[in-house]
Amino acid sequence: VSLTLVLSIFSGTDGYFHQRVTQCRYSSKDLQGIEFIDSYVFNQAEYIRFNSTVGKFVGYTELGVKNAEALNKGPELAVELGELERYCKLNAPIDYSAILDKTVEPHVRLSSVAPPSGRHPAMLMCSAYDFYPKPIRVTWLRDGREVKSDVTSTEELANGDWYYQIHSHLEYTPRSGEKISCMVEHISLTEPMVYHWDPSLPEAERNKI
Repeated sequence: VSLTLVLSIFSGTDGYFHQRVTQCRYSSKDLQGIEFIDSYVFNQAEYIRFNSTVGKFVGYTELGVKNAEALNKGPELAVELGELERYCKLNAPIDYSAILDKTVEPHVRLSSVAPPSGRHPAMLMCSAYDFYPKPIRVTWLRDGREVKSDVTSTEELANGDWYYQIHSHLEYTPRSGEKISCMVEHISLTEPMVYHWDPSLPEAERNKI
């Protein structure tokens, strides 16, 4: 789990653009490996960076190197060294409780799609939408037994709004009287959710399921 908080300050005039970006990077809830990063950017080029792991300002351009040397000898360095405790660690519990401790149940849809090859005459797709956090498990069952062959799945795909989606496909040859199901397991669910495919329904009704 990684959470990055970014605070940006912009200023610009007559075609010149200056930006300062401060970040708190958390890699675990116990705050091990936490980093504070303060970047100075001019016209989209970063010229100075302070990283709490490095413990000093580092310049990336000729002017940036000179300014970094001056900042490292001045009171600014002590201020930056204190930001890890003052800003990042102080706000970490709020950030985790507001974002990373939250869970959202997936919205699941089971539908029939055209198989891409001639190996089997039928294919089902089980799609889970708008869930959080990312880890999820989608499996197929035939008469209650897990199916591992002829199954393909995408990775968890980021929607770009903190939510994820995933799509799993099962190619199969229908058998009379069998029950095909999609099982979804996620931290937001108290127990695995099982969605049954009913081939007796008209296609429009099946796709609603």
